[in-house]
Amino acid sequence: MTDYKKNRHAYFKLTYHLVIVTKYKHKCINDDVMKRLKEISEDLFSKWNCEMIEMNGEEDHIHILFDAPPQINLANTINSFKTVTSRYIRKEFQNYLSKYYWKPYFWSRSYMVLTTGGATIDVIKKYIEEQGE
Repeated sequence: MTDYKKNRHAYFKLTYHLVIVTKYKHKCINDDVMKRLKEISEDLFSKWNCEMIEMNGEEDHIHILFDAPPQINLANTINSFKTVTSRYIRKEFQNYLSKYYWKPYFWSRSYMVLTTGGATIDVIKKYIEEQGE
């Protein structure tokens, strides 16, 4: 059971692939925004006892591969992630984003989350690494 994590009551390996799209699919994620998103994301996932395995994306969306403990509420965690990252990015890149958004938007309301049981982690990780190439 070396690949599994454990808590007081369970051994687990819950890996998710999350895709989040910018509001109106505006192509506003440049290298600086992506770098900052990665920093914020590492911090947030760490605080939530999750592990971010990989993160990358393109100008209008991001992919995140992460492990999470079974006790988290996945929908609440994703919505909190979107709220917090949006606030930081809108504040720190206000001038840059003003040409894309005139209201306090960054992420679309929707998202996609998949479990990774259908493909190996290495395949998914390679796919995310190659985003934007």
